[in-house]
Amino acid sequence: MFWERNPKPRATMLPDVPELQLLFARLNGEHFGGAIPAHRIAYNGRFSNLAGRITYRPPLIELSRKHLERVPEALRDTLLHEMIHAWLYALGENPGHTAAFKKKMRELGLRSIYHDLGTTRPPRTIAYTFLLRCERCAMEVGRLKRPRRAVSCARCGGIRYNERFRLRVIALNRPRAAANRSA
Repeated sequence: MFWERNPKPRATMLPDVPELQLLFARLNGEHFGGAIPAHRIAYNGRFSNLAGRITYRPPLIELSRKHLERVPEALRDTLLHEMIHAWLYALGENPGHTAAFKKKMRELGLRSIYHDLGTTRPPRTIAYTFLLRCERCAMEVGRLKRPRRAVSCARCGGIRYNERFRLRVIALNRPRAAANRSA
């Protein structure tokens, strides 16, 4: 078959799950003396703001496929980061980013508890039709439709409507209805 002879090329070839399990076992023996109980290792394609995540029950380490395809050299560091959490949990200590966690990171040569996730997609820009502005705190909120009733600033006046902090409605892009009528 064509697809067997010409597999679809991928940008980077990440190790498959059995290879990840072998890497986990090797790193567990080298750096943790085999103290970490077995964890299932898996990729999670939905992660966009996480490089990795660990759950203790069931024991599972999930790695971001999106992040690691962009930065494949971060695979080992991300896996070691999650393994430190598992190691501390196995020892009965706080598995968070504590002083013991950071000490173990330094021993393993990891620089930071944070991962460089690269550049993210810019936020979607919307052409708002109306701008609501608070004259007191200068907060601005964009809206596509004109509010049906008066709105007040939640920062200045709380969650209930307060006439003293009424937002001023500014029309930004008015449709040219008059020009359409004359045609």
